[in-house]
Amino acid sequence: MRNLEFVAPNAVMSENLISTTATIWQWGGTGIKTIDIVEFASDPAFALDGDMRVSGWNAGAADLLGYSAAEANGQRCGEVLQAFYPTGEPLCSMMCEGRSCICIGEKWNIGSCKIRHKNGEMISAGISTLVIPSEARGQDENDAVAVVFLREAGWANPKLVGMQPLRIFTLGHFGLAIAGKGLEVDSWKRQQAVLVLKCLVSQLGRPVHRERLIDWLWPDADMARGWQRLKVTISFLREKLRKGGASVETIETVGQSYILRRDAVWVDSDAFGDLVAAGRRALKNGDVSEARSRFEEAQSLYRGDYLEDEPYVDWCAEERERLREIYLEMLDGMAKCFAHEGLFMEAAQICKTALYHDPGREIFLRTLLENLVNLGQTDWAEAQFNTWRRNLYEEYGLQPTRETMRVYSTLIGERVAC
Repeated sequence: MRNLEFVAPNAVMSENLISTTATIWQWGGTGIKTIDIVEFASDPAFALDGDMRVSGWNAGAADLLGYSAAEANGQRCGEVLQAFYPTGEPLCSMMCEGRSCICIGEKWNIGSCKIRHKNGEMISAGISTLVIPSEARGQDENDAVAVVFLREAGWANPKLVGMQPLRIFTLGHFGLAIAGKGLEVDSWKRQQAVLVLKCLVSQLGRPVHRERLIDWLWPDADMARGWQRLKVTISFLREKLRKGGASVETIETVGQSYILRRDAVWVDSDAFGDLVAAGRRALKNGDVSEARSRFEEAQSLYRGDYLEDEPYVDWCAEERERLREIYLEMLDGMAKCFAHEGLFMEAAQICKTALYHDPGREIFLRTLLENLVNLGQTDWAEAQFNTWRRNLYEEYGLQPTRETMRVYSTLIGERVAC
């Protein structure tokens, strides 16, 4: 990983650029072109339209990230940045902090994050945005609504950070972020506070009685001792969240219960489910391009199983299984989208990913064979089937269903006894 290698921006210069731009808008109405702002910027910069797709890309951005303007224009912001918080949580998604601010007309910045160069190298950088006033925007839906500046890591203007909800990452390694800053939860002195927060997240928006929390955290403690521990832990947790920038009302006390307020947090598992549902609706309506976009955005959020660092506890097992099922639904939808677009190799790869997670889900095996045959790779399809069949028997003692054998026989052109 390398640090950003360009002349560090001057905060006053950037403020002057924004002020000058505002003045031009005031004088010239909609006469100014956003592409001019991007080209005038001394920092690497690019413009975004309302769908968060790149609509302008300057030479600095090309030098920094390795993509030419032709390669970047039309791509989603997250596809070219592939950014992560310093603590490892994904920054880029359909519902990232920057997009949330842009949608409501607020400026936003993050002092330090990691963005991915075209060659895969990770670069430390800061990001800030300039939101174009609605009266200065063009009428076309592809016209820019914001300009994104890439800066030297560590640069930040607290005036540009709007009020943001606490962002909670539950898919894969647990993590927190707020206002463009990852919270180092792994270094907290009281790790039981992290566990309390996980418990509350698993019951998001619902009151959790203190006796239930005590039973989950300290099953061998008597109620009086457990209550004292819980009070200290909750106090520590609230203080850590407050210092991190979260609202003091993020965790509410209601009688003898605690609630993690749904309106005070953004949770990746919620966003993941919403994106998959949107993709399925689009696919049902025949909008394959929209469906694929939603599925790909959902896939970027699914870094692993729900609260995977708590593999043996019961209180999140049901939610973990529910989200695994949604993940497989997403993969099924992605495979259908790729196949519809004639991208049979991509569809086959999706099916292989699904079979890795659930070898017994034979619909993916049948779809894999269909896509390989469509590629003209009949021998490869036969080899994939034989390997899968052998593993299915050795690992689970199962044989393929009659439907799978029928599809195999039809596709491969052999007479197979069913």
